[in-house]
Amino acid sequence: TTAYERMRDTILAEIKAALPLDGVVLALHGAMVAFGYDDCEGDLLERVRSLVGADCVIGVEFDPHCHLTRRKCAFADIIILFKEYPHTDFVARGEEVVTLVLDAIGGKVKPVLSLYDCRTIASFPTTVEPMRSLVDEIMMLEGKDDILSISIGHGFPSADVPEMGARILVISDGAKASGDILAERIGRRLIALRESAAPPMVTIDQAIDLALAADGGPVVVADTTDNPGGGAPGDNTGFVRRLIERQVTGAAVAPIWDPMAVRYCFDAGVGARFALRFGGKTMVASGTPVDAEIEVLALDEDGFQTFAGARVPLGRTAAIRAGGVDIVLISTRAQAMGIDLFGNHGIDPRARRLLVVKSNQHFHASFATIASRILYGDGDGPQPRDVRRLPYRRVTRPIWPLDTGAEPGFVL
Repeated sequence: TTAYERMRDTILAEIKAALPLDGVVLALHGAMVAFGYDDCEGDLLERVRSLVGADCVIGVEFDPHCHLTRRKCAFADIIILFKEYPHTDFVARGEEVVTLVLDAIGGKVKPVLSLYDCRTIASFPTTVEPMRSLVDEIMMLEGKDDILSISIGHGFPSADVPEMGARILVISDGAKASGDILAERIGRRLIALRESAAPPMVTIDQAIDLALAADGGPVVVADTTDNPGGGAPGDNTGFVRRLIERQVTGAAVAPIWDPMAVRYCFDAGVGARFALRFGGKTMVASGTPVDAEIEVLALDEDGFQTFAGARVPLGRTAAIRAGGVDIVLISTRAQAMGIDLFGNHGIDPRARRLLVVKSNQHFHASFATIASRILYGDGDGPQPRDVRRLPYRRVTRPIWPLDTGAEPGFVL
């Protein structure tokens, strides 16, 4: 709570110092929750509106894994979400927000919001069908028949708040009726795809078996249940333990968050061989730590990976080898995003038969360029892909797949 309020009040103070304003543009995630605040960004937008007044145009860019709440929509004139998952289009969507805000300030457009609730919790990766076609379709519809923007809000399944779930937001140019029709049409399309949008899951051992039987380039396995991008610690040992136990060679795993193990590796130096305990430190769902004889392959005081042209810091990093498995240990928690996560740390990902990456989907854009096959692993981390296993208490019910008979409808 204190962290959120400090950030919020800093932003508000800067806006207040800049008054009067014709427009405000904010880049936010949209699923932030703090003690006492189910909708941090909604709270922020309400306070921004109270400062700038009713005539100021407020535009905001959100991650599609946001909560498209009534409160957000009540206080923002323009809301645009990234369309892609993985989110490779954040720059393009930011430019779109700025353009529409300027057009609204100039009186060229009158944005009106239509919000449709699909009453669904699901995963919707956009790099593959069936979501690929739906995203392409909505992009073709924008700019025609008074439709300014269309956003598919996937929702953030790990959040237990009332307005969590998939929603469709259409912004029209003063054409509420047309926006409503289109929002419902796309919403019903999304509902029809919810059982087929996410790829099938395999167990840890099934993933290893399939990778070992494959020919050609590396098989990439996403360790989805320990995804730091969704709030997991990134130190679950399920995959790396089984790879070592099964004496698999030519495998690599990244990243495992363990600042203490990284420090030991720095103390020992490149080339050192010693017994190291790593991973399994944060919670029960992190698994038990791995104890192995390791070799330090590489060290970096300022490790990083890249994602859609952006540099993602990893802090101090250590690449180690345990048996036939290479592992990247990091100090600044992050999910796997780019193949340089391995390459920057002395591990050639193209030369490995199996790559295990801690991520749900953001890895896909980069790793698909080298993968012979991509698998999604249902490990034993704290984020099960089957949301029915999560202990929701505050999500508005009924909602699919927790319940039957969940009826979609308009929020505004």
